[in-house]
Amino acid sequence: MSQDLDPRGGTPTVRGMVQVQEETQDPVLNGSVGTRLAGGSGEAEVQVVQMCQLVLPCHANHLGELDAGQLLKWMDTIACLAAERHAGIACVTASMDDIQFEETVRVGQVINIKAKVNRAFNTSMEVGIRVSVEDVVTGVLKVVCVALSTFVGKPVGGEKVRLSPLKLVDSAEEQLEHSLASERRRLRLYNQQAFNNLMQDCHALKGVCKRRDGVPLKSTESTRVESIELVLPPHANHHGNTFGGQIMAWMENAATVAASRLFGTYPTLQAVDMFKFRGPSTVGDRLVFKAVVNNVFQTCMEVGVRVEAYNCEEWKQGRGRHINSAFLLYRWTSSRSNHLPLPNITFTTKEGERRCLAAIVRKRIRMARKHILSFKDEGPLSVPWDKSNQVYLGYNNVAALTVLAGKQAWEATSNLQNKIGIFVNEEQGWLSLKVEMEVGASAFHVFSLLSDLRQRPLWDKHYSSCEEVEQADVEEAVYHVKCPSVNGSRGRDFVILLSKRQPCKDSDPFIIALRSVTVATAPPQQDYVRSEAQCAGFLIHSSGHTSCKVSYYNQVTSGVLPYIAGTLAGWSKSMEETALSCIAFLEKDSVKTAL
Repeated sequence: MSQDLDPRGGTPTVRGMVQVQEETQDPVLNGSVGTRLAGGSGEAEVQVVQMCQLVLPCHANHLGELDAGQLLKWMDTIACLAAERHAGIACVTASMDDIQFEETVRVGQVINIKAKVNRAFNTSMEVGIRVSVEDVVTGVLKVVCVALSTFVGKPVGGEKVRLSPLKLVDSAEEQLEHSLASERRRLRLYNQQAFNNLMQDCHALKGVCKRRDGVPLKSTESTRVESIELVLPPHANHHGNTFGGQIMAWMENAATVAASRLFGTYPTLQAVDMFKFRGPSTVGDRLVFKAVVNNVFQTCMEVGVRVEAYNCEEWKQGRGRHINSAFLLYRWTSSRSNHLPLPNITFTTKEGERRCLAAIVRKRIRMARKHILSFKDEGPLSVPWDKSNQVYLGYNNVAALTVLAGKQAWEATSNLQNKIGIFVNEEQGWLSLKVEMEVGASAFHVFSLLSDLRQRPLWDKHYSSCEEVEQADVEEAVYHVKCPSVNGSRGRDFVILLSKRQPCKDSDPFIIALRSVTVATAPPQQDYVRSEAQCAGFLIHSSGHTSCKVSYYNQVTSGVLPYIAGTLAGWSKSMEETALSCIAFLEKDSVKTAL
């Protein structure tokens, strides 16, 4: 997000201050007839708009905390001003997403909100918003939340809007945000397709809405809320439409009531998946807000809100316009819930089941989007390998895989032909994957094939080549793996230590553990990006003389992520296809061996 700047000038607002970095320039009409080039005839510089608000009792809830709806109104206001600062014309909110609330704001503290355009496309632009809270006594500044909002230029008459691109400075931070904005836009455009694909996967899973033992049961129907608001002139924005921030505040209010009915106490808003604006409303409209709890997870719940607008004639006919949707996440706070766990939910209609599944899908999409766009600095993961420390590294390799496999909170995301299951686990910022395969071959035979990494390119399209570069003993070897490019980038390569272990008793699995190491015989190559694997491998459990269950694990790193991002986000079946290819390879070779 934006850096601290020394703004010049400012326009006062009620109980607050809005400031901009530079003097406004009039928009220039340029280009073909009937086309408005917004933001000037060329590139427009990045400009930061700032707002400061002292939190007063009128802004707070009954607990003395800043009301989330009030904060959303301020955020929408400042984002709109930043968008219009760039465009030079009126702009309207299309969506606001990826809001994560990290701090609670109390009466007497000062809210600082900064907004700037991250990137302008043809007719829309992404605005980044950063909210921080300042304690006036201690002077401590903490981040409250960050958010992303999409605005579109409002055409005048029959003119088409074409926004000017941003003129970037040499700031690495702004360059990164500019690049990420394009990737986020691509993910938003893919969102509906990914949602539909993942919904099909969810329907194929049995018992996906699992219930926890010893926890009370409550129907989602008991959380339904319906509330109506009449849009009055004070609720309108400077364009004459209903202020988007006001609609979001009303939506948050309805969602909070629904969540409190399940919690049995006042809930805490944790995040907003997305506010999506489908159409406008005006003064005089009746807005009906419908909220209901969709699903409950370990420590939070998802509440869906739908907004319908009616003018006088539509109100009489009972025919409304669906103008807004949102999905809000409320967290479980033990101090407010007397240490009672969240109840299990049940539903009595097909629509209730659909909402439950859809909440699971949105959770997975959020998880995928977070990791795809995180770019976190993992630090060096590889360790030097030589024959003097091979025993220690081999033990550590096997132990790490065993610990990863022993994790309990694996969530099923896909089930294909009852032969392949894909699971995810997110813990302490790390994302891990598990792929379970039912194979019609003996466990020892499968172990023999999978433990020779040089054969993996025969069934895994993500392996271009694999050669052995160091041989320690019969249980340890080091391989140099080359992987193809993704989305036009350079290919990646890995130096992998493979440690294999046979079972000590019949109930133990065969183990093939993988992790990155460094060796002098495999230096980085110019044509490849040297990448690292934290922990991966196979556990092979025998289920008969000619059958076994193979479980593949991978603790995802930034080097591995490009090859599984499509599967995570729902627009690719790459992992399922690779698993099917692996099964075919193992079973085909098994038949040949038997013959």
